[in-house]
Amino acid sequence: MINLREQAKITCQADASTACGWDRVGMAHFTARTTANAAPEQLLRVLTDPDEIRSWSPIPFDVEDLDGLRLEAGSVARVSGCLAGKRVGFDVEVHAADTTGLELTAEGPISIDVLYELEPVDGGSEVTASVGVRNGSGLTGRLLGKATGALLKGGALNAAAGRIARAAESAPCVVAA
Repeated sequence: MINLREQAKITCQADASTACGWDRVGMAHFTARTTANAAPEQLLRVLTDPDEIRSWSPIPFDVEDLDGLRLEAGSVARVSGCLAGKRVGFDVEVHAADTTGLELTAEGPISIDVLYELEPVDGGSEVTASVGVRNGSGLTGRLLGKATGALLKGGALNAAAGRIARAAESAPCVVAA
């Protein structure tokens, strides 16, 4: 008898070399990788659908305003949520959204750079999630930056990568004609 749970196992692993790195402008970088039994197109649908995003995002938020039905290159959105017990909002700009991945920036009390890279591999796709966090100004900005970094370092990004893979694996694969 085949054990389906074993076949659907997802491996998430933080990249220890960059999980807590800092660049020259004071941005902390976090990375997680997972392999999904899904095509890049399935993963892209999960990454760009506002209703799906809520289910996998490492930091819970609501999409308040999106200039389209899904995230795509050039689109902008306004999102809000709670960070460190404080209600915050971010202006999101999508730089790229295609079968190679999703890249966006979120500007608010802190700055967040996000890159989800999608690479086809035997039997599915590898997802590399990279998030850079830059503290904002003042005490609140520094507190929110540190709290976000702690969430990501504590496993929120790894868990999000796993949820993305599971959502894509359970989604139907639609082939364009």
